[in-house]
Amino acid sequence: MGKVTLTPNVLVLIAERFKALGEPARLQILSCLRVGELTVSELVDETRLLQANVSKHLQLLYVMGFVRRRKDGLFVYYALADRSVFDLCDVMCGRLASDAKARKKMLAGG
Repeated sequence: MGKVTLTPNVLVLIAERFKALGEPARLQILSCLRVGELTVSELVDETRLLQANVSKHLQLLYVMGFVRRRKDGLFVYYALADRSVFDLCDVMCGRLASDAKARKKMLAGG
């Protein structure tokens, strides 16, 4: 994909998505969905969050386009809409590792 011009409207859209990812519980839910589709009940079991919280977070993740849902009888299954969200996590984990390494070196007097 080519470079997008970062107009004020585009920046607002980007900021909204980063804000959605700024909640640890939502990242935990996305991480659980890495293995595949899960129901709200299964996500409650996996995350140990309250059902109301899981539902609230899933709704926002759905609106923001991070998850998709599929109804099958009485159950609604949630899945990742796009796995590229973990590319962002990988970038940040790399940055955290680099910062930790620099801090360790500084504390060691190097």
